[in-house]
Order: sequence, then structure tokens, then C-alpha cells
Amino acid sequence: MAPELSIEADWNRLSIGGEWTDSAGDDEIPVLDPSTREEVARVPAATEADVDAAYEAAADAQAEWQEAPPAERERVARNFAEALQAYEDEIVDLLAHEAGGSRIMGETSVEIATDQATQAATLPRQMGGEFAASNVPGKENLVRREPQGVVTVISPWNFPLNLSGRAIAPAISTGNAVVLKPASNTPITGGLLMAKLYEEAGLPEGLINVVTGSGSEIGDAVVDHPESDVVSFTGSTPVGRDVAAKAGENLSVAAMELGGNNAHIVTDDADLEAAVDSAVFGSFVHQGQVCISINRHLVHESIYDEYVSRLTERAESLPVGSAHDGDTIVAPIIDESQRDEMLGYVEETVEAGATLETGGETVEMEGVEDSLLVAPTVLSGVENGMAAACNEHFGPIAPVIPFSSVDEAISLHDAVEHGLSGSVHAGDVGTGLEIAERMDTGNVHVNDQPINDEAHVPFSGTKTSGVGTYNATEIMDEMTETKWISLQHEKREYPF
Repeated sequence: MAPELSIEADWNRLSIGGEWTDSAGDDEIPVLDPSTREEVARVPAATEADVDAAYEAAADAQAEWQEAPPAERERVARNFAEALQAYEDEIVDLLAHEAGGSRIMGETSVEIATDQATQAATLPRQMGGEFAASNVPGKENLVRREPQGVVTVISPWNFPLNLSGRAIAPAISTGNAVVLKPASNTPITGGLLMAKLYEEAGLPEGLINVVTGSGSEIGDAVVDHPESDVVSFTGSTPVGRDVAAKAGENLSVAAMELGGNNAHIVTDDADLEAAVDSAVFGSFVHQGQVCISINRHLVHESIYDEYVSRLTERAESLPVGSAHDGDTIVAPIIDESQRDEMLGYVEETVEAGATLETGGETVEMEGVEDSLLVAPTVLSGVENGMAAACNEHFGPIAPVIPFSSVDEAISLHDAVEHGLSGSVHAGDVGTGLEIAERMDTGNVHVNDQPINDEAHVPFSGTKTSGVGTYNATEIMDEMTETKWISLQHEKREYPF
């Protein structure tokens, strides 16, 4: 029977050892719709006993799964990709209810997650080893790639489906089991939904285990569990530091994508229309709640006023409203704390001397108390050290900073602690490439904006934006370990 993916389904169970089971505790977590502010579901608040049960089930199942032939692991990955496509409309609806995702966000999430699963399906046949010559006569060296064991996945609320999937899919395909702790705001689309879809895909029992709960309650139990061999975490840099430290104490591999403060550099000879088109998407898609969205617009002073004018006009034209309205581009922020923090950055920036061109306030929604809808915001006269520029604001906010030379633009770009993504619009691709090569960041997109993710291309950050690499075959370095086996084919001579 096909799984029920409706928000009205009973999501109040944990998925442990292939069973949908009650938590060992009685507490629950409400799931709130950012558009309506109404409770739409409840999930269990898992206990440490639940966490222990999840890891025990994962370790037991993994011992057999690592022996599964490549074709079987490939089949599961492809079946999962097919399930994502088959249930796309239901998943998009779930993302609207839980994450406040517009239709564009939901469809993009499914597209990226499908791409990730399809790429993961290629990994089982690349799990072979290699031959290495030896300095010892008659010796043969074999280097094999083997699964790490149990992969812990801690996923965020902003793009819960694909930011869970990019770790789960390659982990499963390379012979590991998974314990997944999704964000408390999005425990369904970032967690329980994954278990249902993998169940549909024919994944053997116990290989994906989902424990829903707050990080303050079960975070430590998940991160430093003795059965955890890899910790994949996506979230803020401050939290990531703590997670990485605990993983290090446990001698677990840490794969982390952390904060970003991504810049959109526009030179004096750029195609202004194309640059603004990119800027509107890069700043306002999913309300700017994207780790690789544009956090700062660095624009040459000769075109600065025109750029600000065009960006402001476009921002004011964007449809804002409920995530359940198919025409909406800018939907509500995830919760009050995020909304208040970003509006605080705007207020501080204006107080520091910047000009509020548009936005900077909440937009009332009919029938909704305390709206989470923040108007698309453009700030001019911004300096790099102002609050909306030096912090990862994670909202529909576009601070525009002028520069007088490419050298100054590079200096402004590199002055922040993060190095996740970025973009450049210049007079030609060659000039853009020259600038991109000078930017200290993990990803740069010329004549585009920073929000790009393709599963067959490595994705990583520099500085405080994370450690490790996702996507492509590079993810195998996080999910597997090498084993050296030497074969002495003839009697070896020793010095004594």
C-alpha cells in the first residue's frame, strides 16, 4: 500500500528498526504552518532511549547491508527517486504547510532531491578499490573502499527535503545505515517523510531511523553516540562548531555545511538587466532563507544608483502572501525568532546610516495574528560592517554596498568569516572568471546568482562555512573509509 503523505496523516510515530513506533516518552512537538500560524500536525519528542534504540537498529541492519550487491543498492536509490517524482504534488503541499515553501520552493526541492538520489545510484558501482605497487619484493597492495557504518544526519528547516536527502542518499548507496534527526520546525519533510519514501523504495528495515525532537533535548545524544561514525550537519556556524567539537571527541567524521554571507558582485560593465534579474532570484526565492542566497550586493559606484532603483522596483512587484497561494513568490518566514532577528538587523542598519528603499516591515495577512510575512527589503548606502551585511540575515533583505574598483570588491567580499557561495556579473565571462578565481569561497557562479546545486558537482565551503564535501563522487570520502590489504606472494626476507 502506498504511504499516506497528507498533512492530515498520523505523523505521531518514530521510525526505528523498520517499525513505526511510539516514543519512550509522552511529550510531543506541534508542527505549525507559517502561513496560517495553525497547528497542522504533532510529532513525538524522542528521548535518549529512543536515540539508543535507533542506533542499535541502524548498526544491526548495516552489518548485512554492507554486503548487499551494487545492483541492490542502486535499485533502492532509483526507486526513491521515482517515489519523489510520483508524490511531487503531495510533497510540495507538505512543504507549504510545514516550511512555508512557495510552489517554486517545493518543486525545486523535489527536483534537487531527485537529482541527488539519481547521482547516488551511480555510487555503488564505484565502491571498488585500487592496486598500489609495493617497495617490498613479491608484495601486492590492495586499497579498498568500505562503508563507515552509521551516518548521523542532522538536517535544517529551510530546505528540509533535499538537505536531508543529500546526505541520506549517498550514505545508503555506499552501504551505510542512517539515524536522522530533522529540525524541530520541519520534522515531517526533513525526517518522517524520508522514512516513508524509503520504505516505499524497498529499503531493508533498520537502515533509516528517524528520531524527532529538539536539539536541546536529544542533540548531544545523537551527535556523540558511540555508534555514530559520521555526523552530517547543516546549520549555523555557531551550532556547527559545537557539533563538530562533539563529533571530534567521538572520533566521528564531520561533514558540515555551515553559515554563508554570499556576495553578488556587479562590475561597471556588467549587463545591468541580467545582473538585477539574478539578484531578484538570489535574494528573494524562499524569502532569502537559503544558506547560499545573496546576503550582500556589491555594486560598482558608477551604476550603483540605477541598480538600486531597478532592484527596488522589482522587489516591490513581487507577489507576497500565503505559501498556499500558487502565485506567491515571497511567503512567510519560518517563525517569530527568525522574523524578529532579521527585522532587527534592518533596524540597526538604518540607524547606522543606511537608507531603507523598500520593505523592512511585516505584511499583515487576513485572518492571521502576528504575521510572519516580511516585505522584500532593499537597503542602500550600506557598509560592510552594518548589521544586515556582516550577519547572515537569512531573509528577503538586499543590502547594496558600493565599490570603486575590483580590488575593493574582492576586499569587501573576503572581509567576512564565511566562504560558501557567490556570484559575479562582469562585462564578459572571461573577466567574470578572473574575479571569481580571486574570491575566497567554495562556489562562485559567473553571470548568475549564488543559489546553485547540482548533485554531480562537488559542493563545499571555505573558512567558517564548513568542512567536508557533498555531492558527486567526493561525498564518498565522507561516507566511506579506505582499507589497505597487502598480499605477500613470495617469502619475505627480514633483517633479523
